[in-house]
Amino acid sequence: MEPEIGLTILLMAVAFVAGMIDAVAGGGGLITIPALLAAGIPPIQALATNKLQSSFGTAGAVIAYTRRGHIDLRRSMLPALGAFMGAGLGAYLLTLIDPGFLAGFLPVLLIAMMFYFLLAPRMGDEDRHARLGPAMLVAVAFGIGCYDGFFGPGTGSFFTTALVALFGLGMIRAVAGAKLLNLASNLAGLAVLMVGGHVLWVTGLAMAVASVAGGQVGAYATMRFGSGVARPLLIVMSLALTAKLLADPANPLTRTVLGWFA
Repeated sequence: MEPEIGLTILLMAVAFVAGMIDAVAGGGGLITIPALLAAGIPPIQALATNKLQSSFGTAGAVIAYTRRGHIDLRRSMLPALGAFMGAGLGAYLLTLIDPGFLAGFLPVLLIAMMFYFLLAPRMGDEDRHARLGPAMLVAVAFGIGCYDGFFGPGTGSFFTTALVALFGLGMIRAVAGAKLLNLASNLAGLAVLMVGGHVLWVTGLAMAVASVAGGQVGAYATMRFGSGVARPLLIVMSLALTAKLLADPANPLTRTVLGWFA
C-alpha cells in the first residue's frame, strides 16, 4: 500500500538530500532505504521502491558520462551482462527470505555499509596496470551485482573500488564504468521485484524526481564548493535513520537483543 501524501512528500525530501550526497560521495541508498523502512514500508517493498528511484539517477549519470566519452560501451557489455545476471539472482534470493528475518538483518547491513564508507580509502585519477583480466571482471561484476539485487547501498562504490584496485582504471573512468554496471544491476533487480509486485510506483517515481533534482544540485555544489562535507553528512544521516529503526521494540533485531537482557 502506498504511503499517504504527507509521508510521500517527506520521502521526496529525503530522496532529494540523498541525491545530492550520492552525486558527490555515493551511498544515497544508506539514507533512502532506512527512510522507507522508518515510514513503515515492509522491507522487500522498501528495497524494490528504492531500486526504482535509484535507477533514474544512475541512468542519467550513464548518459552524461557516455556523452563525455568516459564509457567504452563495446568493452563494457560483457561486464554489464555479468552485473545484470548477478543482480537478477540476488533479487530472486531476496524474494525467498522471510520478511521478519529481513527486517532484523537490514540494519546490520546498513551499519556495515556505514563503516565501509567511513573507512574506505581515497583513490587516484591515473590509470594503472590491471591486476586481473576481462574474464575476472565479468566474475567480479556478477558477484557485486548479486549483492546489489539483494540489498544495494554501496554498490557503486564497490564497482568503483574494483575497477581501480583490480583493473587499473583511473578514478574518472572507474566512476563512469561503475555507473554503467550499476545501471545494469539496478535494472535486473528492479525487473525481478516488479514481477513479484513489490514496487510502490507512486512513491518510487516521486522519489526519483526528487533524487534526480538533488543529484543536479549536488553536482553543482561539488564543482562550486568541493565535496568534503558529503561523506560525514551521509554517515550522520544514515546513523540517525538506522537508530530510529532499531529504537522500535518491534524490530526483530532489537527484540532479540532486548531478550538477552530480560
